Amino acid sequence: MIGFQPIVANSRPIVLDAYIFAAMTCIVETIIFLPLVIKDLFHPFNKRITSNIKKNNAKKILNNWRANLKTIIFIGFIFGLNQLLFFIGYELAGAINGSLTQKTTVFFSLIFGYTILKEQIDKKQIFFSIILFLGLFIAITQGKFTLFNSSKMMGVIILLFITCLWMFGHTITKPILNRKEVTASQMVFLRNSLSGIILISTYFIFYPFSSLKLLLIPVNMFFTIAMGAVYGFGLYCWYKTLSYLDVSIATIILSLTPIITAIFATFLLNETFTIFHLIGTAIVVLSIIFIMKGKKSKQG
Repeated sequence: MIGFQPIVANSRPIVLDAYIFAAMTCIVETIIFLPLVIKDLFHPFNKRITSNIKKNNAKKILNNWRANLKTIIFIGFIFGLNQLLFFIGYELAGAINGSLTQKTTVFFSLIFGYTILKEQIDKKQIFFSIILFLGLFIAITQGKFTLFNSSKMMGVIILLFITCLWMFGHTITKPILNRKEVTASQMVFLRNSLSGIILISTYFIFYPFSSLKLLLIPVNMFFTIAMGAVYGFGLYCWYKTLSYLDVSIATIILSLTPIITAIFATFLLNETFTIFHLIGTAIVVLSIIFIMKGKKSKQG
């Protein structure tokens, strides 16, 4: 799912600008996670729970949301901006380069873990973080170690920024999740509903109201639903994975997604997967393995 996200993003019809595509992706994700939130709030299919218990449970959840409202609104803004820049970045950088760039999440998790959550970093993790960026640079510059195409460079910079922003958002929500005041599915629902509202309400500042008619065209409707579904179910599978596996193991498995992206990008987007992409990907994946093994040994 995660490996296929850049493919859907870059194969959308050109008339669908990044702004409306980001807004609709957030709205579709909200719809996908709505049943999970309803289940958390009301337990509609559980006949063994009395109506009073259901009512008190829903009240407790809503009070937790209210207590963390400022953070949730801030998260909604962050991920709304993130979703918008996601499509712009991939459009400029390309699916293969963009997918590799987003594997720097592990580096930013170290930075924010150290600065915000007071987690420790060792020399080995610093070393392999440098190696990770070296692998990324080899892949993007095709082994030339010189500045590359300006639009691709801008796309890579944008994706580095949103990767940093993405990890910052997850870092500041981690204490809320650890306190069990909001579940992962609730947080995804809340952040996407707010992101969708923010993006839709500000869309008309830059584009005319008539542009919304584009969404009624069947092919455009298909791509907006497909993007939201791929993104939404990808998130659901990620959180489901975390319920079975340690985060370090899950992150290592997730490091392989650029390979999925490269395969589909080659056949569907006519991008060229070169030997330098292969070398860069191998270096990035191995770096993530060593970095996450270091994190696991500290936590253990």
